[in-house]
Amino acid sequence: MRQSEVLRHVIGILTQASEWQRLLEEDVERDDINDEADVVTALLNETLPSVQVPADATVEEIAAIVGRELGEAVQQLAGAFTVAFVTLAEVHDSGRQEISSADVLRELALRAEGFDDMDEE
Repeated sequence: MRQSEVLRHVIGILTQASEWQRLLEEDVERDDINDEADVVTALLNETLPSVQVPADATVEEIAAIVGRELGEAVQQLAGAFTVAFVTLAEVHDSGRQEISSADVLRELALRAEGFDDMDEE
């Protein structure tokens, strides 16, 4: 998966989490937030590859297979979350109160194509 796609998935997760926070602030007794967690699960399922493990694999073989198959995807996710965090933190630390975190995430999503260069390095 291209880095821009992973970054957009991460932005989707963060945007959804922000919406959940807003809903909980309006009504702390809400019990439907867990029902919406399927959105995050779906985004992770789209980002992480399937892993086929032979039935007779040893624990060491399973660890090697999982590490090999998921390693790059986990690195991409970690990188995307890092980019999102740093971008949000820079705006926060600069004291720019006229821009919301949702605005920052939208802007980052628009710039996401530029992150595909990371795939080629």
